[in-house]
Amino acid sequence: MLALQPYSILITDDDADTRETLRDVFEPQGYRTFLAESGEEAIDIVKDHEVHVALMDMHLPKLSGLETLAIVRQLRGGIPSILVSADRDENLLRRALSEHAFWVLAKPVSRHVVIYVVSKALKKYYSN
Repeated sequence: MLALQPYSILITDDDADTRETLRDVFEPQGYRTFLAESGEEAIDIVKDHEVHVALMDMHLPKLSGLETLAIVRQLRGGIPSILVSADRDENLLRRALSEHAFWVLAKPVSRHVVIYVVSKALKKYYSN
């Protein structure tokens, strides 16, 4: 069940190609996207805009994806956050769960998998 306005996705990755590729996956599906290249920029976007789900790269320049996720959660509460990392191991999974990440995806992400995980997060958090 979709809202009257499109859901918005915050895509945070220090790699411009990755951000743009993910934007090109979601915008044709009707999502509004916000792009950030750092944790600090992601935090500013969350402060200024309604964000329904966050896709967050683990390895960012200053703040890590997990640190950014923790700050975003303090600012806005329950925004479902999906962490993306090339080194998805047990330690990272434990840390992500402790920060209430919705999911951890391994890089490179498949188009179909990322769409599926985002739709699951939206359904869990925004369906009545």
